[in-house]
Amino acid sequence: MIQGLCHCGAVRWQFEGEPDGATACNCTVCRRYGVLWAYHYEGEGIRVSGATHSYVRGKAIEFHFCPACGCIAFWRARQKDQQGRRIAVNLRLAEPEAVASYSAPVLRQVAGGMPNSRLKALLKAASDS
Repeated sequence: MIQGLCHCGAVRWQFEGEPDGATACNCTVCRRYGVLWAYHYEGEGIRVSGATHSYVRGKAIEFHFCPACGCIAFWRARQKDQQGRRIAVNLRLAEPEAVASYSAPVLRQVAGGMPNSRLKALLKAASDS
């Protein structure tokens, strides 16, 4: 299990088990945030807690951040797919030693997490709006 929290501790997430990998997405939003994402489904492999504010990008994705300290904690799909609601947590909010072994492919590629085609579809839907 990996846990992360924002700078002030008000927003937290928990990733059950070990992520298959991580992604350093270089879309127009993520490259500005400088995040490292690990993917699963909300309520299954990932749990989040604490009040957040969100930035909604298009029709597909909500980026959630702490209203007090501003740390980007996670993104969540706005719609459920056949398996549930996709979510990705920002591994940079975990203690460095907990995530030091994860390599991070760049350019919207995912190592074992969200299939690349699904990620591209979410990002395309967001940019079309």
